[in-house]
Amino acid sequence: MDYSAHPSAVIDEGCIIGKGTKVWHFSHIMPNCTIGENCNIGQNVVISPGVILGNNVKIQNNVSIYTGVTCEDDVFLGPSMVFTNVNNPRSAVNRRDQYSKTVVKKGASIGANATIVCGHDIGQYAFIGAGAVVTKNVPDYALVVGNPAKQMGWISEYGHRLKFDADGLAICPESNQKYKLSANRVSRVD
Repeated sequence: MDYSAHPSAVIDEGCIIGKGTKVWHFSHIMPNCTIGENCNIGQNVVISPGVILGNNVKIQNNVSIYTGVTCEDDVFLGPSMVFTNVNNPRSAVNRRDQYSKTVVKKGASIGANATIVCGHDIGQYAFIGAGAVVTKNVPDYALVVGNPAKQMGWISEYGHRLKFDADGLAICPESNQKYKLSANRVSRVD
């Protein structure tokens, strides 16, 4: 076993967990999940069957990740945020064959108590503010806040607001990485 798990954690059969991953108190990883290397799964986290997590995913306490969710590498999931996987849940109606898919792309961060309504993807390095309710796809590098979540600007890979000049160029103040805004899309300029 190349990962560590607290004795109170429950890890069901059929899971693949990468080297260096840590699973903390009272977390439950259900059958057939794939979890990458160097992930940190906080206290009281539920990861439902078949969820896929990339490398270096950080999950804070009390997060629920339901079947149909994929998180790529370097994703951050803030305390008590939640995903849904059915658009019209009813207690008396079984919709296990109707789970919607959600992909959180590389480097995205989702703030505390945010809700991601199923079937909406989160773009690379996007930043979802605390308490936001995401009801549509979020573009790469977008900063979204509120209920329902609305885009408030653009953000760098280091988590800084980007200020674009007249030519549509911006520089991250921490990394000095350059970004280009064109046709309402942001990309990094190498």
